[in-house]
Amino acid sequence: MSQNEHQLSLAKHLFAQRTATTPASEYQAYNVSNIDEAFEVQQAMVSLFAEPVDGWKCLTPQANEQLIFAPILSKVVDNQPSCPIVPATKDGQTFARIEPEIAIVLSEDFLPHTQYGNEQIEQGIGATHLALELIQSRFSADYKASYLEILADGLSNQGLYLGPKIDKALAYQASKLTIKVTADDKVQEFAGAHPCTLPQNPVFWLIQYLTDKGVHLKKGQAIITGSYCGVVNVPMNTPVTLLYQGLGEMTVSFTAK
Repeated sequence: MSQNEHQLSLAKHLFAQRTATTPASEYQAYNVSNIDEAFEVQQAMVSLFAEPVDGWKCLTPQANEQLIFAPILSKVVDNQPSCPIVPATKDGQTFARIEPEIAIVLSEDFLPHTQYGNEQIEQGIGATHLALELIQSRFSADYKASYLEILADGLSNQGLYLGPKIDKALAYQASKLTIKVTADDKVQEFAGAHPCTLPQNPVFWLIQYLTDKGVHLKKGQAIITGSYCGVVNVPMNTPVTLLYQGLGEMTVSFTAK
């Protein structure tokens, strides 16, 4: 098999794990050896998805030279009272795994193989929203996946819940904020801090990186740029209220896909 055929075979395997009863993304027939190959596998999954990509997740480049980026291969749930999710299970209990974030929505297209400065990118940034990244662990529990395997698989993303619009100026200053998660009269409170200092910082890098690699970023796509408090576990089929101090709040129930 050629390298392209190996990458497509891996992409088909990874894409199938998103709906598997017991996902196991580990794949012995082909190992991704660098970030460019992981990107190509992601792009092959985009083709398999066969629907427009509604968004991306990313961070700024890491000190260890790792790059964090992935397309969101699921239709964004836009501020609805109920959000479908593939639940996690532990000790016989099912629950939703979410990451409280801020989403930045593009108001313009960014064309492939086009150079954009930060001012041009800023002009193409529209609304900011409260958002939740929906998390799904797709490797077997006893398997130690490498960074490149996780990157090719889509960085544990299974979707995005887009919450209410928030003030852009306040969002751009949201380096640290308290986040309260309430469900079944139980409150989880977090001293939130953005992993890239400010939520807009990774967007400038992502747009330059992806357009250089031939990706067409489109108006309306939402970009999430890191959780304020890691992964939060919340109950299924129960209203969950998330308060972002000084920014807003939202309430949503999670139902099993």
